[in-house]
Amino acid sequence: MEFQDYYEALGVARDASPDDIKRTYRKLALKWHPDRHPEGPKRTDAEERFKRISEAYEVLSDAEKRKRYDRFGEHWKQGEEFTPPQGTRTMSREEFERAFGGGGFSDFFSSLFGDDLRQSFGGGGARHARFRQRGADVRAELHLSAAQAIERGKSTFHIPAAAACPRCGGVGFVGEHVCPSCAGVGQVHIEREVALTIPEQVRDGLELRLKGLGEPGEPGEKGPPGDLFLTLRIDSDERYRVSGSDLEADLDVAPWDAFVGTKAEVRTPLGTATVTVPPETQAATRLRLRGQGLADGRGGRGDMYAVVRFVLPAELTERQRELLRQLAGRAPEDAGARR
Repeated sequence: MEFQDYYEALGVARDASPDDIKRTYRKLALKWHPDRHPEGPKRTDAEERFKRISEAYEVLSDAEKRKRYDRFGEHWKQGEEFTPPQGTRTMSREEFERAFGGGGFSDFFSSLFGDDLRQSFGGGGARHARFRQRGADVRAELHLSAAQAIERGKSTFHIPAAAACPRCGGVGFVGEHVCPSCAGVGQVHIEREVALTIPEQVRDGLELRLKGLGEPGEPGEKGPPGDLFLTLRIDSDERYRVSGSDLEADLDVAPWDAFVGTKAEVRTPLGTATVTVPPETQAATRLRLRGQGLADGRGGRGDMYAVVRFVLPAELTERQRELLRQLAGRAPEDAGARR
């Protein structure tokens, strides 16, 4: 592997204490642990960064290795057997500033990376400023019934979530031992209360980023809290059946209305829609409302299907009862005798 400055890799000053080095490493290990990044280029980059900071910590956390590294730099493994080539030396801070003019050292890095890194390299009156460590992000899933998703509005939910283990900082180990709190996983299960306004574009698998609802920042460093990444899952219920971005619901129709034709209302994710039931519609007929289903994640929507179901009104007039008996082929006295 190409030589790297271990102090730079961890972002600590050369005179950082062992506790500062350990604390900083845990924060970086939590941030760049490969398991916390999705597959693809981001995971590959995280693996490389994690390898570099782990190598740096292995050297700087060992007093003897750090001593040799401070003395011999990239040739620290050879120790005193190494003799630096003639005519080479390290530019001091003062020489660097003279070369760039005035406060060139801190101004140079400030121009590249901003004032935060300038402070880390000693600008602004401090030799080394502690990083304002942002709190860890938390990921969770929230299961909504189809009715909740369709009716939307604002609701409060208690959801299980995963957060960085507070004992090991998400690294998975304490010193040289597996963390007993998380069994080396680096995460623990917690419960979060979330007041959520369900968006109009709600769909199964939609990920919402709720800023500031993750883990709090490092105490004493005034770091901002992390975020909560909430994945919505939409489940079928007694009123609606979910199939991808399509929805299906039963439409109760009186038999005589289905025979002569009628109109009925159906609640969809976009509001209340009117369904036309054609004359002589049969039971179990699926009436399609195009584009009235759930968002499909591609800028469109699925469809809503109203499935005709024959039902009798809760209260019938005597005339309606008589007609139904006639349809059943029974005389009134015969029907009464069989009760």
